[in-house]
Amino acid sequence: MSGSKSDILWSPHHPDRYVICDSELGLYRIGPAGCAELKAGTVPLSGETAATLLAINSDTPYMKCVAWYPKQEPECLLAVGQANGRVVLTSLGQSHNSACKELVGKEFVPKHARQCNTLAWNPVDSNLLAAGLDKHRADFSVLIWDISSKFSPEASVSAEKIRLSSSDLDPSLVVTKPLYDLGQNDACLSLCWLLRDPKLLLAGMHRNLAVFDLRNTSQKTFVNTKAIQGVTVDPHFPDRVASFFEGQVAIWDLRKFEKPVLTLTEQPKPLTKVAWCPTRTGLLATLTRDSNIIRLYDMQHTPTPIGDETEPTIIERSVQPCDGLIGTFAWHPSRQNRMVVVSATNRAMTDFTVFERISLAWSATTSLMWACGRHLYECAEDGPEGAQGLLEQDIATKMRQRAQSRYGHDTVQVWRNHLLAGGNDSQLKSLSHMKQCAEDAELKLQGNKQAIVYSGIKNIVKTSSGKMSSRKCWSGSERQTEATRFHSEERGLALRLCGWMGRASDVDVEPFLRSLEQEREWERAAAVALFNLDIRRAIQILNRGAMAEKGDLNLNVVAMALSGYTDEKASLWREMCSSLRLQLNNPYLCVMFAFLTSEPGAYDGVLYESSVAVRDRVAFASMFLNDAQLPRYVDKLTNEMKEAGNLEGILLTGLTKDGVDLMESYVDRTGDVQTASFCMLKGSPGEVLKDPRVQCWIENYRNLLDAWRFWHKRAEFDIHRGKLDPTSKPLAQVFVSCNFCGKSISYSCAAMPHQGRGFSQYGVSGSPTKSKVTSCPGCRKPLPRCALCLMNMGTPVSSCAGTGKSDDKVDLTRENKLAQFNNWFTWCHNCRHGGHAGHMLSWFSVQTIILSMNHLEILVPHQIAESIRWVQV
Repeated sequence: MSGSKSDILWSPHHPDRYVICDSELGLYRIGPAGCAELKAGTVPLSGETAATLLAINSDTPYMKCVAWYPKQEPECLLAVGQANGRVVLTSLGQSHNSACKELVGKEFVPKHARQCNTLAWNPVDSNLLAAGLDKHRADFSVLIWDISSKFSPEASVSAEKIRLSSSDLDPSLVVTKPLYDLGQNDACLSLCWLLRDPKLLLAGMHRNLAVFDLRNTSQKTFVNTKAIQGVTVDPHFPDRVASFFEGQVAIWDLRKFEKPVLTLTEQPKPLTKVAWCPTRTGLLATLTRDSNIIRLYDMQHTPTPIGDETEPTIIERSVQPCDGLIGTFAWHPSRQNRMVVVSATNRAMTDFTVFERISLAWSATTSLMWACGRHLYECAEDGPEGAQGLLEQDIATKMRQRAQSRYGHDTVQVWRNHLLAGGNDSQLKSLSHMKQCAEDAELKLQGNKQAIVYSGIKNIVKTSSGKMSSRKCWSGSERQTEATRFHSEERGLALRLCGWMGRASDVDVEPFLRSLEQEREWERAAAVALFNLDIRRAIQILNRGAMAEKGDLNLNVVAMALSGYTDEKASLWREMCSSLRLQLNNPYLCVMFAFLTSEPGAYDGVLYESSVAVRDRVAFASMFLNDAQLPRYVDKLTNEMKEAGNLEGILLTGLTKDGVDLMESYVDRTGDVQTASFCMLKGSPGEVLKDPRVQCWIENYRNLLDAWRFWHKRAEFDIHRGKLDPTSKPLAQVFVSCNFCGKSISYSCAAMPHQGRGFSQYGVSGSPTKSKVTSCPGCRKPLPRCALCLMNMGTPVSSCAGTGKSDDKVDLTRENKLAQFNNWFTWCHNCRHGGHAGHMLSWFSVQTIILSMNHLEILVPHQIAESIRWVQV
């Protein structure tokens, strides 16, 4: 526009058309770049879109502002405000119907010529067009024209106005009398119609924002402010309005029009345009002068109490649609977050989409959901079907499945826990095996030595006070060669913890070999037999494994190689075994030949074979390393396990501080707080349980159970935790309170300080010899009466009148004597009548009424709640 900034307007009815307003009007159609490539007048907007010029209108000089007619017909009708204050209706070369032909060329002339600053069509009554003009001391600045009026120029029209008129203009097309005139002796810089009421017009006057009501033009609502430019209504929130002054944006709420509800950060340069996004709630775009970025303000509303002055949360970000300076921009009316930007230096246009920030939400059941704009996407984990069953599942899924199978709760048969976890995790299997072996070893020890079991082999071997070595001959070999083995009480305990020695004997390994054969671990059984210097037993195991169903026939070859064992260093057998053992696939077969070909005391080929189980390597070291070598090897292996977070290292560290360090590495690597919680609870001393890391794992696992809605399993875990760690028991949270003073009168309050005294202090325990309490311990008001015996609550049942037959006696044996159930308070939820639990059950047992737990509530003391079993019919 001549002498003013350019602007861009989207068609209200054609989503692919827009108008560029500068020195002339240019109508463009946007489309895919592929189909518009060969057409003349095509301007590329982005890599995917291009704009084609459809029409140009140069018949309206001195343009200052433009507004697009909001209705479908007439099509492409534009109102142009000029520098002399006139408003001209024009079109862009479209085929016009009769209604359009009557309107095109029509002029609306003010009484006094001055610049037209802004135009706005009424969105409901489309015949009304509001124009905002500069100040004139004898005229109004807000004129509302009716485009359908037929008034012609009056005789009082000034000569200057006639001179400015076109010489060939039809007088019937000139309208000089507005329908409404508002804002006398003032200037209007911006205006807009309010969406909530088509009769209300918001105008940015010289020093205030004013709301005019066309039903009563003599009155107006206004607020004094400098932010009077660019007033615009939020299309998603009709009571929210934005305006600006210089570099500051003010957000107004028309319901509280006294002051802005929000003032955005002031920009260093003056603002040129602000616009609400029509497809996104609460998104405001602003543009400053000589800038290549557009600032976006995302207004997130949070519920606040009535009268709270807290401002809504604002998320600010900037986007750069193009490299050059931006002249103006316009949001697309229907395409989400899409805008067209016009360069300030030339008419270069850019089609740009503002990408939303992605908001992620990950449910406790491993379902991932994210929101992007108006779209909501969900990515759920597929079930283990076919090839997907081979994929490793997320640890959260594993822990959830384990919790459903009561993993960790089996304290009698501990070895079953790894089966409840699926039986595929070797570390969990070794952990369960070590727990069982530790319990077996603990039964054989007395006194202070029982604490050594959970201190780990690392501490056990350090306490070794002496050694005893022996030379034992190979069993099953024709050559009577001998091998040196070491014995001590601590080494024997280490062998039991490794599972090599059972309860029956300290030296017999045969039960362990039979268990390995039952599990079809032929190679491992043969290696253990060989390490115990029984080469004939090792050969028998290999032969049996080769003949078993689906057995490996190559085991016969290995057995054949073992049968030729010789201790001669220069023999061909020793040379071939040393060179070919690394080609064996099974690590236990490899370490068997490494042991046979090693020098005494130098067993690195066995001790540092990482594929062999840690407990087998430690058991081997306990038999063949001397007192100097064994602690060094155990320390080195312990450090490796701690760094790797390998649960097999718990055998070495025990449930000590080193064990917590190892478990921390395991949790950091896997996230398995479930195993860490159960492992630390089942044998750790009190000081280890107080470690902040252990408490963090336990609380996180409890939160996971709550997030999965496993309320009962979390309660079971808390009960289990309370048995193992008495300090973790929570205080009682339910008690009977007095209706008068509100203090506790129940037995459960005994554990809560300053909550009154319990029944036990007043002899209310169900015993006939105890004194009775029939009033509140706090205020001495009488307690409610039992509806059956009419005695005050607190009176023991045994001293009340019988409610059944004369020979009925109160059963105080077994469960009733333990639970003292007869004295508990019971009441109906509906009528609030109640009495002693024993009387209630006695009465309901002989009445033809179904006892429903929904209508009878029984207050259960915390100490005996676990001993009651409820049966509901």
